[in-house]
Amino acid sequence: MKNIVIFGAPGSGKGTQSNLIIEKYGLGHISTGDVLREEIKNGTELGKTAKGFIDQGQLIPDELMISILANVYDGFGKEHEGVIFDGFPRTIPQAEALKKMLAERGHEVAAMIELDVPDEVLMERLIKRGKESGRSDDNEDTIKKRLTVYYSQTSPLIDWYKNEGIHHHINGYGELQTIFSCISDVIDNL
Repeated sequence: MKNIVIFGAPGSGKGTQSNLIIEKYGLGHISTGDVLREEIKNGTELGKTAKGFIDQGQLIPDELMISILANVYDGFGKEHEGVIFDGFPRTIPQAEALKKMLAERGHEVAAMIELDVPDEVLMERLIKRGKESGRSDDNEDTIKKRLTVYYSQTSPLIDWYKNEGIHHHINGYGELQTIFSCISDVIDNL
């Protein structure tokens, strides 16, 4: 089983690369952003709560995210090939909670793949995505807030996963297939 955390700042290509990984390796995919957007679209209580945080550029509380994540993860069944965690964890307490949740099921994270992209490229990608998709959180002010949150709360995970011995740094800009080839090398060697 190859459970993988795909990691990077907003706009680093996590979703795009996740789709390529799914296609090649047949892994499940848990995008916390997609799960939350679906809840918001459906107007659930969770969705309304999450929208308040997202609209302010803030992270969803850990307890809420872990319970959502465990539910979605369990939906893949006991004998799946593995899952890509896209957009989670975002903090060290979340990483610890994910490790615990997986351990309770006899599973673990096999690799954390970090997509590293310069800020100016991230801003350009997110502005473009906002125009194409209509995502309300892809505007310059919210993007700046999201990047600030990323650097203050999320990027410390890089060292946490290095200490776990499963961190893999990937240059996340340039040719799409070159990036994916680097990711494939990591997965093939797990």
